[in-house]
Amino acid sequence: MSHEHDTSGDDDHHEHEAGPLAELVTLRDWLRFAVTRFNRAGIFCGHGLIDSYDEAAYLLLHTLSLPIDRLEPFLDACITTEEREALLSIVERRADERTPAAYLTGEAWLGDFRFRVDPRVIIPRSYFAELLENGFAPWIDDPDSVGSVLDMCTGSGCLAIIMAHVFPSARVTAIDLSVDALEIATENVADYRLEDQIELVESDLFDAIPNQRFDLIISNPPYVTADAMAALPEEYRHEPSMALGAGEDGLDVVRRLIAQAPVHLTPGGVLAVEVGHNRHYVEAAFPDLELTWLSTRDGDDRIFLVTREQLVGS
Repeated sequence: MSHEHDTSGDDDHHEHEAGPLAELVTLRDWLRFAVTRFNRAGIFCGHGLIDSYDEAAYLLLHTLSLPIDRLEPFLDACITTEEREALLSIVERRADERTPAAYLTGEAWLGDFRFRVDPRVIIPRSYFAELLENGFAPWIDDPDSVGSVLDMCTGSGCLAIIMAHVFPSARVTAIDLSVDALEIATENVADYRLEDQIELVESDLFDAIPNQRFDLIISNPPYVTADAMAALPEEYRHEPSMALGAGEDGLDVVRRLIAQAPVHLTPGGVLAVEVGHNRHYVEAAFPDLELTWLSTRDGDDRIFLVTREQLVGS
């Protein structure tokens, strides 16, 4: 009778005795591993998180259902086997698929506001969030007196929701051409219980609201140039292209906004448009229009503002 040991099940038994699932014990171990993995993969951080460290900390904390702003107390906590499998999965997906973190977690943040997101909608990111922190001063004297505001190209509804908080007495209209984006926006508006204040409208710019006027129109429209679209990092290719590209100079939507906005602004009303790094294209396209470029922490060339009277007089 043979006494040879049957090794047929050994592979399964030992498969976790080496590699990340066996060797990475604490959150500190996993953080180091994730940062190295992301750096070696060459991920691009352009969706609200600064670098590979921030991406790693956020993804690990979120996956472990820990507060995303409190890493230190948990660094030396041991990670269970089940949790390690979830951590490895999300780290590998971020590195291999180059999927943005927000799509992996199903959420994105603008300041203190959390929003649902998935690949049907562009990931929230806008310099308007910073400007709205101060009630859009000095262009708005009294936020409580604002009666109507419009978020054009609303996407996930993020800026409309922030505006509803900033201008509590205002009727907020949020427009997008994408039915998919409006489905996500509907969920976000419901999360904040703002259905009575925010109206979501499917429209190609102002087409569906020919007679409405607003005290303030803000827009973070598609503005990526053709050259920039061709050179986008892989992460951005997970987002809807219609939310990014806007023709050769990135101003296809901006031109229509400037042309159509005057009849949709109240006397003294203001239009503000985010254009990324395209200030030089805007100034070249509208040399006779008196534009005010608003200051943000990242510079003075991301958002321009123009009044109804300036638009009418140009």
